[in-house]
Amino acid sequence: MSEIVLPKGVAKAESRSPKILLLYAPPKTGKTTVASTLESNLILDLEDGARFVDCMKIKIDSATHLKEVGREIIRSGKPYKYVTVDSVTMLEEFCEIDATAKYKETSMGKNFTGNTILTLPQGAGYGLLRNELMPYVRNILPMFADRIILICHLKDKLIVDKKGQEVSAKDVDLTGKLRNMICAQADAIGYLYREEGELKVSFETKEDMVCGSRCDHLKGQNFVFDWSKIYID
Repeated sequence: MSEIVLPKGVAKAESRSPKILLLYAPPKTGKTTVASTLESNLILDLEDGARFVDCMKIKIDSATHLKEVGREIIRSGKPYKYVTVDSVTMLEEFCEIDATAKYKETSMGKNFTGNTILTLPQGAGYGLLRNELMPYVRNILPMFADRIILICHLKDKLIVDKKGQEVSAKDVDLTGKLRNMICAQADAIGYLYREEGELKVSFETKEDMVCGSRCDHLKGQNFVFDWSKIYID
């Protein structure tokens, strides 16, 4: 066992920029296009949307294929500064397929005839889905590059505001507790939107919008999208 050395002073921050950045937006806002403008960024295209833009990209057709590509990235010395998953919403669907297949191979699930584990009684399938997906976000993807970008779709939902009235809120399109777990893993969450033709990003924490950042330079910020304002070191 290695010797434990307790700190005797305040350690300086290791990084100012997000190691895991989550960006979400309505369809056709320009999520993939803006990812293509980031230098040294490999787009793992799970939705076949990157075929319309010039960029470094690999089409991914399953979670297994994603792992295979990741192993090749690592064997090649991790040549990319950034790796973007486009989208984590589709990665959830891939993991649902894999988790369902694995469950059917178990003694408990050998007689299960459903198409998805999410139909299991008492929500048991949601836990299996979380167990399948979260290792990608926590362990697997961070091995591919120093900085990971997760692109996600938008989900509109109704919430009750402080006045007791129902209002429309913008949320990350992920299932159940997965949404909270992945958002907690991200160092910064930005909402992309267009205003007067310009692409903007908001990191402002609001009651009706999932946004925020651990990075001081992004906290409460809302600006015309610019990668140099997000990654400052």
